[in-house]
Amino acid sequence: MSGAALGLEIVFVFFLALFLLHRYGDFKKQHRLVIIATLLAWYLCFLIVFILPLDVSTTIYNRCKLAVNSSPAETNGSFVTLAPSKQKCFKPWSYIPNGIMPIFWRVVYWTSQFLTWILLPFMQSYARSGGFSITGKIKTALIENAIYYGTYLLIFGAFLIYVAVNPKFNLQWNQLQTIGIAAANTWGLFLLVLLLGYGLVEIPRSHWNGAKRGYLLMKTYFKAAKLMTEKADAEENLEDIMEEVRKVSESIKYNHPLRKCVDTILKKCPTEYQERMGRNMDDYEDFDERQNSYPSEKSLVKLHKQVIYSVQRHRRTQVQWQILLEQAFYLEDVAKNETSATRQFVHTFQSQEPENKIIQYFYTPTIEWYWECLLRPWFYRVLAVVLATFSVIVVWSECTFFSTRPVLSLFAVFIQLAEKTYNYIYIEMACFLTIFFLSICVYSTVFRIRVFNYYYLASHHQTDAYSLLFSGMLFCRLTPPLCLNFLGLTHMDATISHRDAQPTAYTSIMGSMKVLSFIADGFYIYYPMLVVILCIATYFSLGTRCLNLLGFQQFMGDSEMTSDLIDEGKELIRREKRKRQRQEEGENRRREWKERYGNREDSTRNRVVHTEQKESSFSETNTNRTLSKYTRTNGRTERDRIELLQDAEPLDFNADSINDDPLESDSGRYQPGGRYLSMSRSRIFEDV
Repeated sequence: MSGAALGLEIVFVFFLALFLLHRYGDFKKQHRLVIIATLLAWYLCFLIVFILPLDVSTTIYNRCKLAVNSSPAETNGSFVTLAPSKQKCFKPWSYIPNGIMPIFWRVVYWTSQFLTWILLPFMQSYARSGGFSITGKIKTALIENAIYYGTYLLIFGAFLIYVAVNPKFNLQWNQLQTIGIAAANTWGLFLLVLLLGYGLVEIPRSHWNGAKRGYLLMKTYFKAAKLMTEKADAEENLEDIMEEVRKVSESIKYNHPLRKCVDTILKKCPTEYQERMGRNMDDYEDFDERQNSYPSEKSLVKLHKQVIYSVQRHRRTQVQWQILLEQAFYLEDVAKNETSATRQFVHTFQSQEPENKIIQYFYTPTIEWYWECLLRPWFYRVLAVVLATFSVIVVWSECTFFSTRPVLSLFAVFIQLAEKTYNYIYIEMACFLTIFFLSICVYSTVFRIRVFNYYYLASHHQTDAYSLLFSGMLFCRLTPPLCLNFLGLTHMDATISHRDAQPTAYTSIMGSMKVLSFIADGFYIYYPMLVVILCIATYFSLGTRCLNLLGFQQFMGDSEMTSDLIDEGKELIRREKRKRQRQEEGENRRREWKERYGNREDSTRNRVVHTEQKESSFSETNTNRTLSKYTRTNGRTERDRIELLQDAEPLDFNADSINDDPLESDSGRYQPGGRYLSMSRSRIFEDV
């Protein structure tokens, strides 16, 4: 049972990371290396969050064993209460044997650091490069990352010089490793506090506002107006890029050396543009290098990069517009059904995707009405209060976790109370809920932020490779300082608690931060207090107001620009609603017409087909008979029979000569000195 918990969590976290990546990425269109690298980064970060509570419970058990095995004379003050005469150690159900966790953390940590500092930045530049060959993309990626790697080498060199100049320290490999870890954690902690301060306020507030139907509907109208502007801009940008591609495709002909590059660009264009360019292109015209000026390979690389970006952006805005329409229609349905006397939820439009039969059986219109109109608002309010309580506890603990006597951090108080009774299930649940809430506050901010159009995690498989790799980099850089901050809040870090106790396996691989005392005793302790200022700024929406002043429209209830965008979005949703209603009415009329007159049309069509078959068979029979009559034969009997037909055919009496044998002249042939002869019977039956 000791390794079962670890194995189950490893498998569960893998499928969790795979599910989230499938929601945001596109397994069919994106490169496999991008998917694998992003999945590995997300998986390792989620794995650290889920496995760390097991490390805490195992460490508490090991401390108990160490205290029991030691004599009272050799026991320090903190271990006196754990003497064998007074306490007895109980092995936790999720105990992990010694030696496994240090190796596990070492592999996970250094793999994530290799991903975030070396591999993912390189793959990010490689994926966004517009090169036409692997060598060209690698060259571009190396050039773009030269400044990136140089900056971090400069920071590491500064720490290295500080340690070398200080006479108290001797440069050893363990100390150099600690300096590198401290530099990475310092950068991560700086960004962690910024994201955490936003998430601690915004997550409870978003759930509280989720209970307000009018608020959500107004915000959806606001998003619709902004998204329509972005959608129009994306379409215009795509048209301009496709016009440049068309000009390049017409100028570079089939035998030009750069034609392969143009074909590669054309493959990235939408299908309708490819067909349009293919109709207007004449590849059989040779190029003349002297008379015409052709674009260079460098300009084609730039054009290729622009095509990839514009096509991805256009596709993303189209999908997001359809999703936003469904959300707006559903919120309007909820507002209408709140006053329904029948208490059954009625949808304006049926879902375009087929629903699961099991869900349809249990989630009836009556249950849907009670959930959407009555229970869901109250559920969101209760959840918002619980999340707000957690946020207050986190802010208090971040400001007081450095105090050990008395212990002011509430998370540390909870863990120490459970440690006295060795309630390992409570310890693991408390640790998991704490670190899970911290992770939600940080990771949700990563999923929400948007750096113009360069970084944007869009659901429904609309995230590009650059944003996926960038999110993997952020997760790998934020997770280690997040775990260290959690261990500090619970006083499981010996550097914070100042206890001579066995450290956790995760803390042991980080090394002793005493090498850099100004970081261990200063930055790591006092910088997290800034979360209070960030929470206050987020509560009063100072960042939103600043962005609104800079020209980036944000949703603010007291802004005139917000009201104008809400009215514009409402008109856009109303227009799309009328358009969809007309489409559904047309489909219903066609369906009713088919149901009412479908059988008659089928019977009439069968009758017409049967009549045509009879007439065609009759025509074929007469034609065969005529051909058999007019076939040239050497027999006298057949010639006599044909001669009898001459009396029944009108003859041309103005002709100078008449052929006795009608088979020697074709029917309808013009005779010299006369008019056209009459047509044969085979021509007469051709009109039937």
